Amino acid sequence: MAVTKEHKEFHTLDMSEGWVQPPAYKENVQEKILSGSLDEVAKKGSRTRLLRFAPGEYTKKPFVHDYWEEVYLLSGDLTVGNDENGNGGIPFLPNTYACRPPGAVHGPFKSEGGCLLLEIHYYDPA
Repeated sequence: MAVTKEHKEFHTLDMSEGWVQPPAYKENVQEKILSGSLDEVAKKGSRTRLLRFAPGEYTKKPFVHDYWEEVYLLSGDLTVGNDENGNGGIPFLPNTYACRPPGAVHGPFKSEGGCLLLEIHYYDPA
């Protein structure tokens, strides 16, 4: 199965619109899909997105999914492994990267000052 995405040359992104709340997050975490799509029911596809946390936002539970995930912290701060009250964890600054295989437990996450992440999600071709 080939990964299908639109051909997009360099273009300016409108960072003021097109943001939506992903199902697994609260309203102060938003995504902007840059390319592709991920079909979690059929377990196929690939997507590239931006994910942003508002200042002070945090998640309470770890995440696990059945697709690959690559994450690059573009700006701000991201803490990984906080508790349900947003305390603790390991803080990271821009230019940090994670690559997670399917089934890897990760998070919870928080951001003191807000952050912007570049994420690529994909299923292994069968």
